Amino acid sequence: MMLHTERAELIMQQLQLQSTVKVGELSQLLHVSVDTIRRDLKAMEQQGLIKYVHGGACLPESLASFLNFTGREIVNSDLKREASRKALSLINDGDVIALNSGTTNTILSQELAALEKKITVVTNNYAAINILLQNQFIHLIAIGGDVDSLERSTYGTVCEHEFGQYYPDIAFLSINAVNYHDGFTDFRFNEMGIIQLLAKTAKRVIAVMDSSKLGKCSKKKVLSREQVDTVVMDDNISTEIRKKYLERGIMIS
Repeated sequence: MMLHTERAELIMQQLQLQSTVKVGELSQLLHVSVDTIRRDLKAMEQQGLIKYVHGGACLPESLASFLNFTGREIVNSDLKREASRKALSLINDGDVIALNSGTTNTILSQELAALEKKITVVTNNYAAINILLQNQFIHLIAIGGDVDSLERSTYGTVCEHEFGQYYPDIAFLSINAVNYHDGFTDFRFNEMGIIQLLAKTAKRVIAVMDSSKLGKCSKKKVLSREQVDTVVMDDNISTEIRKKYLERGIMIS
């Protein structure tokens, strides 16, 4: 029989694949009794690894996901930067790049600011705009609209209309959560129309996310698995997890 630590590792892997797990499913998967699974889950909850709920478990809902912009910018910044640096390799001279709002894209803009390629950046992310102004190679287009002071961005019908005039080579999308069952989800309702529009108009749709967002489910579905070409993420993910996501139509690079 597996040790508790081995079962716990497999349970965490399942939670990276989907947002919740059920006791009965885990019992069958791990070939142990339902009572054993319940004891495992309770022990894991005491360690702060999961949240034990009736009939199963989920990852603990990170309060950081719903902090204001400044707070989220700090959380997992190293992982966001690692993902952002990987995203730079996808950019070619002359590309038109679309960035939506979000802390990951703000960190991506810091990396773009040092990039010596002649590109055009179209964005509603005013935190990113302040950074990108430093790069003389970048033709910067600021999208107007209603102002969200907490997110440091614009949104609404004017914003979406202006974005809709462009057909970017790449849309780098900052999205709050992904799992292979629910697809891509977010809590920023003002941003959802923008994300969905860019997913339709861009030649390539790239979600730039840190690995803490893997296996999570946020407040509302924003994109299906099929609408994103690639997820660019830091390397804090096992090869097995990447393979299982790929089997379900989500490529993580």
